[in-house]
Amino acid sequence: MIGTVGALQFEVIQYRLEHEYGAKCRYENLNVHKACWVEPTDPKSDEFSEFKRVKSKFLAKDKRGQLVFFADSAFTLQMTQSKYPNVVLHFVSEYK
Repeated sequence: MIGTVGALQFEVIQYRLEHEYGAKCRYENLNVHKACWVEPTDPKSDEFSEFKRVKSKFLAKDKRGQLVFFADSAFTLQMTQSKYPNVVLHFVSEYK
């Protein structure tokens, strides 16, 4: 996943990948309000297991292997924080 502000940046990346590296790619829009790095208070808890199961379509790992949650709206973010209070969401990756 690559985050940019405008579509033109994707087109430049796509062009360079294909013409400089011979790598074909495609891009799709992903509606993301906020990317949040995930830190469970107890990684083995039932709450964290449920969070990962329910939110699996909205989870990925960053280049350092840290779990990231992609909230599609402020409402989703607020409800997730309310439902999973022991899953701390950080708004920057340098939380440790």
